[in-house]
Amino acid sequence: MGASTHGSNTKRIWTVFIILSLITFVEVVLGIIKPAFLFHTEVLTLSLLNWIFIILTIWKAYYIMWAFMHLEGEKASFRWSIVGTLAFLGVYLTAIVLTEGHYIHEVFQNSSYRWIF
Repeated sequence: MGASTHGSNTKRIWTVFIILSLITFVEVVLGIIKPAFLFHTEVLTLSLLNWIFIILTIWKAYYIMWAFMHLEGEKASFRWSIVGTLAFLGVYLTAIVLTEGHYIHEVFQNSSYRWIF
């Protein structure tokens, strides 16, 4: 009984490692190559490449919670109370950072108030 549990845990660890490594590899390759059709296509004032990075990062964060916080064995309502809250806060933080970054960029480009920043 102990050997099969150890074997399944080893398999689980390698599965998580491979999935997270593949997602990270895709992010790194897209960041290095920066395909023009993704980089110059805008969706909601953000390039499609940035949206892909945001989605892959959220997916990775969800999978880390799923695997390392052992959420796969919990009730659905408990999982959603954790994942839903963190997803909302993540999207909210991303929106605030992008809005403020865009504002600061506009100030540096077009404003006479550059000295404030």
